[in-house]
Amino acid sequence: MLNYPFPEKPAAGDVIEVAEGVLWLRMPLPMALDHINLYLIEDHDGWWVVDTGMDVGATRDLWQQIFDKHLRGKPVKAVVATHWHPDHVGLAGWLCDVWRAPCYMTQGEYLTGLVYTRAAKEHFGWSNEQHQVRSGRGQAGIDSARSSMGGVGRITHAMPTSYRRLEEGTRLTIKGRRWRVVVGSGHSPEHACLFCESLNVLLSGDQVIPRITSNISVSGLEPEGNPLKAWLTSLERFLEVLPDDALVLPAHNTPFTGLHHRLRYLIEHHEDHLIALEQACMTQPKSAVELLPVLFQRELNEQHIGLAVGECVAHLNYLYQRGQLERTVDAEGCYRYRSIDDTLPMRLRKHRHRAESADPIRV
Repeated sequence: MLNYPFPEKPAAGDVIEVAEGVLWLRMPLPMALDHINLYLIEDHDGWWVVDTGMDVGATRDLWQQIFDKHLRGKPVKAVVATHWHPDHVGLAGWLCDVWRAPCYMTQGEYLTGLVYTRAAKEHFGWSNEQHQVRSGRGQAGIDSARSSMGGVGRITHAMPTSYRRLEEGTRLTIKGRRWRVVVGSGHSPEHACLFCESLNVLLSGDQVIPRITSNISVSGLEPEGNPLKAWLTSLERFLEVLPDDALVLPAHNTPFTGLHHRLRYLIEHHEDHLIALEQACMTQPKSAVELLPVLFQRELNEQHIGLAVGECVAHLNYLYQRGQLERTVDAEGCYRYRSIDDTLPMRLRKHRHRAESADPIRV
């Protein structure tokens, strides 16, 4: 089970100290997931900001309240962006300019962020169109994806013009404590988490979240990508290199303990989806859009369907590249998937037995 040691959440413009010298704050998001958790780490001569919020609404004003009330007369000396998504990097350029502070990111995240924040509708090319058709969305998907091209740039301040590279094992010394970079992948290309052994604290970004599952998605930028393979590999490695009793400070929901429990739940969650997709493709070939009800038992609106299709394609690419699904192209140019692994009936029996006999891993 997971434990949540902080029943109260920080109010807008305020902070809660969750470990010595580590402050938790929140910024609003204009979507169903209505918040992001951000963190400040105190150094001798300033503060390290971990993630930034989007460049929308009152976020800059709320940051100014944080500066005025909680920095104890010390400047922001560094900005760390765990990954390129706009709720994490949206104000990195602004914060770095205001404080003349360096930005720390992995190379994969920094370069991907530059691509997405500078994209415009005219960059939507034939390969993007083909990806929508291949997924089964057709012209409606093409129109929706084209209209959203450039949306990231509208909620992200211009990216910092330089960065300091984080890599697996990079160590940052902050107020005499060592924070080790642990890199995950799948949700984004090269997601940086920070672990402090002396505090037993993990800043997990979107790599580990307690109550929701991070989106693992294939887009038209890399239509044959296999992010789910990278995601599952990352989760398995985190089980090996990070302690179960760490205090996890995620980007969404609330801080928690029970890291290994959550990692095992996430692995099983995706394994359940994979076998369900194989089963759904046993009788006749199906498209990604036709398979959405296998993964999502709720009605999807236009805001969510693009991410949902991307997640479904991520699972299908994983199975196809493992040789468990056959993929053909129909007359409309849409990919159709059929199960071809003759071990599937045996695996389904084992899966049902495990589901019936084992206690579920609960969040």
